[in-house]
Amino acid sequence: MAVSVSSSSAFSYRERAGRFSLDGLSRFGVVLIFLALFLLSGGILWVLGYNYDGLSGSSVTKIHPATYLTLLVFGWRCVATGNPLSYLAHLNAQRPATMLLLAITVLVFLSVVLRGRPNMAGLIDTYVGCCCLVLILSDADERLMARLRVLMHVIMAANALLCLYEFATKNLLFPFRFDGQAFETDLRPSAFQGHPLINAAVTSTYVLSLMSGAKDLPQARRLVMLGLQLAALVAFGGRTAFVLTLLLGGIYGVRATFLYLRRGKVSLLAAAIAILFAGLAPVALAILISQGFFDAMASRFVSDGGSANARIVMFELFDHFSLSQIIIGPDLDVLDSWRRIYGLEWGIENPIVRMTLYQGAFVTLLLAVGFGLFMHEVAKVSIVGVWLPMIVWILLINTAESIASKTTMMTKFCVMILCFYHPATLRRR
Repeated sequence: MAVSVSSSSAFSYRERAGRFSLDGLSRFGVVLIFLALFLLSGGILWVLGYNYDGLSGSSVTKIHPATYLTLLVFGWRCVATGNPLSYLAHLNAQRPATMLLLAITVLVFLSVVLRGRPNMAGLIDTYVGCCCLVLILSDADERLMARLRVLMHVIMAANALLCLYEFATKNLLFPFRFDGQAFETDLRPSAFQGHPLINAAVTSTYVLSLMSGAKDLPQARRLVMLGLQLAALVAFGGRTAFVLTLLLGGIYGVRATFLYLRRGKVSLLAAAIAILFAGLAPVALAILISQGFFDAMASRFVSDGGSANARIVMFELFDHFSLSQIIIGPDLDVLDSWRRIYGLEWGIENPIVRMTLYQGAFVTLLLAVGFGLFMHEVAKVSIVGVWLPMIVWILLINTAESIASKTTMMTKFCVMILCFYHPATLRRR
């Protein structure tokens, strides 16, 4: 995976500014999209009278407000540039894989409508909204991206603090709801991102981005944010996110420390802080363990509610359908019946398996190719270090339905990567 960007890329980025640069209204719209994306979870939208996560209610509310705003800004960009065809050609030259994924998604959406398959809203929220926002941000300048980075730090700090408050008080302010029904037995924090596992994935991506990106944040603040986010990651209870973050983040941290020491220039202040941290960390860890801070996370490893078994059983669903049915997609009523028999009512916890069963292998292959090229492009236009959150995120989305259903996770991930690994930040390092 090519993830390095030379300094000439930063100059070519600045050369793209011109008649396709973002105007004032577009810049304001991007900030609104950003705030809606990271602050309006399904639980908060329910409180506001917008049934996003449920099946009942108006079909209009099944699309996230951030996606609506993205489509509005994208439409405005097509008009404001004076020539929509010229603007689309400009975007295709800058982000060909993104345009390809957008075109594939439109074709798949038409197929879903014509064949009466599920997940129309999911295709719009998960793929169309994400692609359009990435295309809009391809013309963003350093000033706008710096503003988004500041907002990201503020929102993630607030998200972690709200998480720890909910964890300590067991009072969920905006719990995840399905058609207004909260899951009373699940007391894991929901914070601003909604579902605990979405919170865990977003927090994990942010932690790893702080380590290998976000270099414009002062070292002391970065260490404070890392501690805060790791504490929130424990509270959210996402086992896979927690393990992957500690494993890959730890490897990266040890490597970065070794390379730093090899340069032979270590400030006395940094050395003093490191020694102080090394002495206080075991004491703080012992206190947290004695107070039961890790009990909820530990219980998730002991009893996962059948989640691990579901990831094995889901493959048995293929035994009940012919090859031709798998290629074009099985009968939905028969599929849902077998899901109930196998106890998979709550979901098929893998996006490829889920999409193959509900849309067919052919459609899944098309989207998989488009998605792979899109992820490669996002990595290619980013600076060195993007591989760390990218690998973890790819692994995380394969432990749930994720991008095979309706979610804003993909958009959040891409926005975070484009903010922290933007080529313009090369001049700031």
